[in-house]
Amino acid sequence: MTPNQSGLILGIESSCDETAAAVVRRGTETLSNVVASQISIHSPYGGVVPELASREHLRNIVPVVRAALAEAGIAFRDLDAIAVTVGPGLAGALLVGISYAKSLAYALGKPLIAVNHLEGHIHAVLLEQAQLAVNSDLDALALPALALVVSGGHTHLYLTRRYGESWTYRNVGRTVDDAAGEAFDKVAKLLGLGYPGGPWIDALAPHGNPSAVPFSFSQIKAKAHRRGDPNAIDPASSTLFSFSGIKTAVLRYTQIHEMAANIEARRAALLGNPTIPGALALCDPQTLDLIASFQRAVVDDLRRKTFRAAEHLGAASLLVSGGVAANRELRVRFTAEAADRGLPIAFPSLALSTDNAAMIAAAAWPKFLANDLAPTTLSAEPSLALGR
Repeated sequence: MTPNQSGLILGIESSCDETAAAVVRRGTETLSNVVASQISIHSPYGGVVPELASREHLRNIVPVVRAALAEAGIAFRDLDAIAVTVGPGLAGALLVGISYAKSLAYALGKPLIAVNHLEGHIHAVLLEQAQLAVNSDLDALALPALALVVSGGHTHLYLTRRYGESWTYRNVGRTVDDAAGEAFDKVAKLLGLGYPGGPWIDALAPHGNPSAVPFSFSQIKAKAHRRGDPNAIDPASSTLFSFSGIKTAVLRYTQIHEMAANIEARRAALLGNPTIPGALALCDPQTLDLIASFQRAVVDDLRRKTFRAAEHLGAASLLVSGGVAANRELRVRFTAEAADRGLPIAFPSLALSTDNAAMIAAAAWPKFLANDLAPTTLSAEPSLALGR
């Protein structure tokens, strides 16, 4: 970085169903963070439709970037670099952001930086922790940190360390099937609720008894992987999650208790008025108990395995990020156990829990300092892994 550079990085995120752009200074100061959500587009289908997502990204990318620059009060010429999510994510959605970022970087003569979406989620926490440390003279979060990235597409654990300006990530846990957020979405859809399912489950769960339905999780043993497998983790110290079984258990519960008629009536009623109060009025006590028990089981499985891994690996702090990190019960139960253990814990703000571009720009800053720039051949990597 030369003396005349201001450290301004434009981040662009389009990995799934949100088009986002943000300007962050030196990886610690957010000047703007603009997100164009596609929830209303995908909600009728109960999940993301890749073709529709790509089309909406094409429609939104230019105005979102312009809005981010306007909110930051800067022009294109003020930027030092362009950062973009390269993966993992939906191929078509990623390509919209990458193509635009490459064109913009070429036209402006600015460096282009490729960022892993999962690394971005970790830096969503690090970004805000850095801001807190600057504004309140607090110590930086202790390292190594165990980062739980938990969202609709991912449930991963990373042991995170810092070496100078660079960060390293050791993959020590993952899901073997559904991600936790995916289970929330599928159970909400199964019960006739709206999309995305997480906020609906989160809002309705406090009205039920979390001990009413006894869900359980079986132990999963790690298997040896072929050398070079991007999903491989150390079997001796791994933590594996699985959420497909609890989704099936919820389905079986509704079948055994003959809840189909009520579910379809609720689904039909919410099509015209998809609100939480409306859903609450349409849920009988049995349904609310089922929702509360499902959420408690998922949160407890995440909590038990994450803290067990933190203890085993000697983590000095814990980071929790991703869309599911916005879940209120998860935050309460994780925070309580962290306090009992004397383990520092940090969550992103709700705005940075879900997909956003501020986290991409923040994660790009160490790469900019290290001159770790993307090649002109950069393309989407839908199955991109993080760490080793």
